[in-house]
Amino acid sequence: MNAGRAALSLGTAVTIFAGCRDLSSFNTGNGSFAGPAVPASFVLAGIDAGTSLCLTLDTDHLQDAPGDISSSDGRFSGVPLRPIPQIWQDPLSTLTFGEGRLKNLIYVAAASTPFDDGNGNDVFFVLSLMQSGDVEVRMIRGAPSLAVDGAAAAPPGGNLFAVFDLTRQPGPCTY
Repeated sequence: MNAGRAALSLGTAVTIFAGCRDLSSFNTGNGSFAGPAVPASFVLAGIDAGTSLCLTLDTDHLQDAPGDISSSDGRFSGVPLRPIPQIWQDPLSTLTFGEGRLKNLIYVAAASTPFDDGNGNDVFFVLSLMQSGDVEVRMIRGAPSLAVDGAAAAPPGGNLFAVFDLTRQPGPCTY
């Protein structure tokens, strides 16, 4: 093997292994991650600013049974996070944004309390496992309607967007 090909092979191996991270420290076991919504109005839509979120996470099962989510407003109550199998084979699985994130994960969960807009009850969750050991969660559903031909846009209705900063808790979710 020539030196150029050996260097390329070594570089590829380093890149592959650098992409693999041990995420076992985020396993909640009998505990959880919990925290409030970020109260900034520019990242909050469709929920009360006082809402908190609680997450259990099993890092041994990120691709099949990653954990569940609950919210203090009752919208989610121990709801399983559902993986999207195709994402794990897609470049979307390598999503990176912002500083301090070890890994970003995308899941869907069905609301325990149905939405009344007729657009289903599924909500996207983007979990960011942070270098600090905390978890940042983005909750996303729908988007505001667009104004058409000068008419006013419909009320936001099913638009849901929130960012939560979660820290490790010694016990299970209490809501």
